[in-house]
Amino acid sequence: MEYYFFLDETGDHGLSFIDKNFPIFLLCGCLFEKTVFDKIEKEINVFKTVFFKTTEIILHSRDIRKCEGAFQILFDLKTKELFYKELNKILKNSVFYIIAAAVHKEKHIRKYGKSAHDPYCLSLSFIIERLIFCTDMFPEEPVVYIRAEERGKKEDIALISHYNSIMDQGTYFVSKDRLRARIKQFKFFNKRDNDVGLQISDLCAYPMARYLLNTKEPNASFEIIQDKIYSNNSKRFRGSGLKMFP
Repeated sequence: MEYYFFLDETGDHGLSFIDKNFPIFLLCGCLFEKTVFDKIEKEINVFKTVFFKTTEIILHSRDIRKCEGAFQILFDLKTKELFYKELNKILKNSVFYIIAAAVHKEKHIRKYGKSAHDPYCLSLSFIIERLIFCTDMFPEEPVVYIRAEERGKKEDIALISHYNSIMDQGTYFVSKDRLRARIKQFKFFNKRDNDVGLQISDLCAYPMARYLLNTKEPNASFEIIQDKIYSNNSKRFRGSGLKMFP
């Protein structure tokens, strides 16, 4: 069985600046079985065509929330209501798993000081480990192809170096042999590639970050995707499919 694992983030990964209103970095992965992804990709493209008369629009969480660019159509409240209703229906009815890890940068620096690791690389380690645990549940032996969005030449080189280190050495809980048997590829895609999987991951990342910042805050977008978060045998997603560090 072939699976795609799409990675996108929300928040700034740098440790030199911390936004007091959004002090976390979150990396979100969405795991789809290939035939399921083919289906949701078609549904998303139909959705785009209905609202924008083209499939070339990139569904970007921030642009949607701010009603910027093509999403200025959402200033019309009736259009906005229908837009969210149809998009939420597609996400809710689709079968996929979410695995995300966040780093609270302020607490991270306070605890580790100059030895604090890069939040993106740290989150990737947590996510890849949990990706193995999640796919251990599947009846068939799965193979996973990881797709991540490009961020910049320097950042991508650092990330792929960290990924290769994980694959070469394994983690405390997962051996390198298990990793290599399960994960077959790590590939970057540009936002202009209009990859639907990366767009879904982007849509899921922000509401999960908002949930971690304030679990009591109304969060309708999080409620749509909450049951897709990977949970361990205890059925709790906190710490398994959704981790906050430290």
